[in-house]
Amino acid sequence: MVRIFGILAGLGFVFVAFWSLLWGTIEYLGAEHHESAEHRFHEHPKNYSFASDGPFGRFDERQLQRGFQVYREVCAGCHSLNYVAFRNLAEIGYNEAEIRKIASEFQVPDVNPQTGEPNTRPGLPADRFPSPYANVTAARAANNNAVPPDLSLIVKARHGGADYITSLLTGYRNPATYRNHEGEALPADNRPGQNLYFNPYFPNLNLAMPPPITSEGQVQYQDGTRATVEQMAQDVSAFLTWTAEPNLQRRHRSGLAVVLFLLAATIFSWFAYKNVWATAKRAVRVTGPLDPENMAKTDAAKRDAGIAG
Repeated sequence: MVRIFGILAGLGFVFVAFWSLLWGTIEYLGAEHHESAEHRFHEHPKNYSFASDGPFGRFDERQLQRGFQVYREVCAGCHSLNYVAFRNLAEIGYNEAEIRKIASEFQVPDVNPQTGEPNTRPGLPADRFPSPYANVTAARAANNNAVPPDLSLIVKARHGGADYITSLLTGYRNPATYRNHEGEALPADNRPGQNLYFNPYFPNLNLAMPPPITSEGQVQYQDGTRATVEQMAQDVSAFLTWTAEPNLQRRHRSGLAVVLFLLAATIFSWFAYKNVWATAKRAVRVTGPLDPENMAKTDAAKRDAGIAG
């Protein structure tokens, strides 16, 4: 009896689940669906060409140094690089003296060994890039309740990677005059509110970060490269690609070596097969109850057992 009630209860649950699925499907198919403004006005990142793209990609050391200069002069006031140490800059071409000078320009948190009170000191090569804010509360207070994200892994954390970062940095538009590909004006309800800025490359269209790169020549490149808005955005995006994946070049070299090894091993295996096994003939011996040798053994066993026939 208990089993019967259990079966009936199970069937009841199955019926309810099936009915809910069927009714929900019918309602969904019968309802009108309208694209949201976020969907209609959102732009996909543009395709930019970076030296690190592709399976044979390599970092452009000069571009990485320019990107670091943009980060230091434009981005470091709000964004941290918590997973990058000053000494890691040696990987993009800075020497020891330059790294010591760069580190000394940052104030890193420390503790006074005599009083035990927290304080700050000039950075050392072994230190990581410090956050510009003491804590999350201070970050919110300085940015209208928005917390600037750490940029160490931002390229890996955003769909589109460096293309998205570059498009976002160069994509700020005037919401009053902006038109999408269909020529539609941005609805008033979707225009940015106080302390927000319109950017069609941002999924929500409006973000709290004001345009960080605003004009040509905002950064004076030491190598003489013309510092256009797009050039600065691409350079800092390339630098952030390096911070997110500093082992990219070694990974590419290792992958190429593995592919070449597997290719050579496959070729040698094929020739070994052709040399050793291709001419070998498989000997097939027909055996069974009617085989003469087996029949003789059967007859001998019958005679020993006294069985006729």
